[in-house]
Amino acid sequence: MKLNARRLCPDTLPIHGRRAFLQQSANGFGSLALGALLSQWASSSALQAAEAAKKYVSPTAPKAPQFTARAKRVIFLFMEGGPSHIDTFDWKPELAKLGASGKSRPLAPVFPFRPQGKNGLMMADGLFPHLAGHADELCLLNGVTTKTPSHHQGIVSLHTGSENFVRPSLGSWVTYGLGTESEDLPGFITIDPISHNGGAQNYGSAFLPATFQGTRLGSGSGGVPNIRNNHMLGDDQRRQLDFVQQMNRKLLAQTPGQAELEGVIESSELAFRMQSSVPQTFDTSDEPQHIRDLYGIDDGTTERFGQACLMARRLAEKGVRFIQLTSAGWDHHNNLRSGLQGRWDAIDRPIAGLISDLKQRGLLKDTLILWGGEFGRSTADDKGDGDGRGHQAKGFTMWMAGAGVKGGFRHGATDELGGAAVEGKMNMHDLHATILHLLGLDHEALTYRYAGRDFRLTETGGVVAREILA
Repeated sequence: MKLNARRLCPDTLPIHGRRAFLQQSANGFGSLALGALLSQWASSSALQAAEAAKKYVSPTAPKAPQFTARAKRVIFLFMEGGPSHIDTFDWKPELAKLGASGKSRPLAPVFPFRPQGKNGLMMADGLFPHLAGHADELCLLNGVTTKTPSHHQGIVSLHTGSENFVRPSLGSWVTYGLGTESEDLPGFITIDPISHNGGAQNYGSAFLPATFQGTRLGSGSGGVPNIRNNHMLGDDQRRQLDFVQQMNRKLLAQTPGQAELEGVIESSELAFRMQSSVPQTFDTSDEPQHIRDLYGIDDGTTERFGQACLMARRLAEKGVRFIQLTSAGWDHHNNLRSGLQGRWDAIDRPIAGLISDLKQRGLLKDTLILWGGEFGRSTADDKGDGDGRGHQAKGFTMWMAGAGVKGGFRHGATDELGGAAVEGKMNMHDLHATILHLLGLDHEALTYRYAGRDFRLTETGGVVAREILA
């Protein structure tokens, strides 16, 4: 039967046609009713979600420092294994006179020293030709100490302030205290961290909310892979996430203060935003050739650490609060001369490039760079072959550069043979207190209540090294 184009009325249809019409109409009425209910539910839910979102404040939102800050961010260059202070930044002429091969006998510095920069900082000659050109930016800390000359305890203590207990890392405390200025990247990123000697504890948040723990990334093969979700369009992902977050925020509004739930909300939002920000931030192919040359990215020796240093600069530009880079292989019980030369060849140009790049972009003035390992090396010949040193915890060297510290300056000293700090001593709590101070944070006031008491990074100690402040 051929129907004309006029509107059909039930009375004009056959019995079986009217029955079908009513059945279809009933389904349509149900759909209309369901649609209206869904619309009301969506509207109500949207209002609830909006209200919850208004009340919700991200725990990683930027926070004002407690007093005027000299630095906005930290780049920590961690040298795992314990670099020899005696052969790099702590000149000991008396040791050079006494040095002779033989197990447990004094071992002379394996490189000559010469003054560098306008202020004549004594540094190993020829070991780091690029970094030596920035001697006037360096603040040498020659009196650093730690409790135990053991890699595990020393590394964990350097990162958390405690060698025996699980505690939040320095980067986590900094992010907890100041939040982050980056909207689409984590506030704390660690590049190529070690998996041993504390492993994730060195960048973990312990009892602080998980939101403040470090995010681990690698520097090999151009950084991190593209993390986009190829199975769902961005708009669909956003609607799906909004639905889940609506319920999360509603639950949080009903029972506020749930750190775990806050972590879920933040990590979900951050993961969504990182799909676009991470590939863009870590794709260094758009950097001009002179920048690649500055970091040594196209040189096989310096490529990996150069890539990490360039990532650090890009992360600093994006507002990431705490950035850590790790260089392993500094435990020189033997092959001291060739080992030190090899490690410095890999990092010298990249670090100098990082300092130059930050400076020319106006970022060095509010970026604190920290360099060093978990301890130093002994004055004695460790193996008796004249080419190795043991562990040294009583005095060693770290250095700072950038925001708020005196450049071309030496603070502290070890004894005439480099065996123990005798001036300007800085233990791990002192070091952490000074870093927090440069960031505008009072290490005694930055606390978190856990298990019935207030914890802080520096526990019951810590003295700010005000002598190094510019």
